[in-house]
Amino acid sequence: MIKVKPAILIKRYKRFLADVQLDQHSSTIYVPNTGAMTNCGSAGDVIWYSTSDNPKRKYQHTWELTERDGLICVNTARANEFVGHALRTGAIESLSGYQVQAEVKYGDSRIDFMLSRNNETCFVEVKSCTLLENAQGYFPDTVTQRGQKHLLELIKIVEAGHRAVLLFAILHSGINSVKAAKHIDPKYAELLEQAKKAGVEVLCYKPNLSQYFEFMAPPSAQ
Repeated sequence: MIKVKPAILIKRYKRFLADVQLDQHSSTIYVPNTGAMTNCGSAGDVIWYSTSDNPKRKYQHTWELTERDGLICVNTARANEFVGHALRTGAIESLSGYQVQAEVKYGDSRIDFMLSRNNETCFVEVKSCTLLENAQGYFPDTVTQRGQKHLLELIKIVEAGHRAVLLFAILHSGINSVKAAKHIDPKYAELLEQAKKAGVEVLCYKPNLSQYFEFMAPPSAQ
C-alpha cells in the first residue's frame, strides 16, 4: 500500500515540480508526469502525495493523486505497476495464464510487457488514461509521437505472427471507456484505426485505486 497525505495544489511548473500547501506552510513536490495533465489539477485542488525515506532525494514528496471529478492517479509510473500486478494475478481475464516479463526490447522500442505460454508470445503496451471530457475518457491528452511509434511497433509485432495488445490503464475513477483523442492528436487516432485493422487488440483495465493507496485522511472524492 502506498501511503498518501492530502495537500492543496498551488501550481505546477517546470513540468516536474509543483508547489502545494501543507498545513500552515508551502512545499515543493515532485511531479512524476511528463504529459500535459489536462484536467488533472488546477490551483486549489486537493492532491495526495507520498513521502520517500530516501535521504538523497531533493524532493521527498511525490504527487500521486488529484481529487477532481473523482480520483485521478497522475503518477504515470503507477500504470505499469498496477497492470503488472493485474497480469501476474490473472485479474485481466483475456491476458491470464501467461508468464509475465516486464520491459522487453522489440525493434527500436521497449514494450512494457511480454507474455508467454507454450509457443505463444503476446506483447502488451500500456498507456495511462486520465483525460476526462464530457463524461468520456480520451487518450492522448497531447500530441504523442512516442505513442504513434508504439502503435507502429505493435503492427509489426502482429505482422511477425505474435499477439499484440494496446492496454489503456484507466487511472481516473470517473472514466469508464476510452476513445482516441482525434481532436488532440489526429495522427494517433488514424494510426490506432490502422493498428486495429492490422489485428492489434485494444483493451481497457481500470484498477481500484483504493486497493493500492492508503489514505491518511478521508478523501472526499472516494
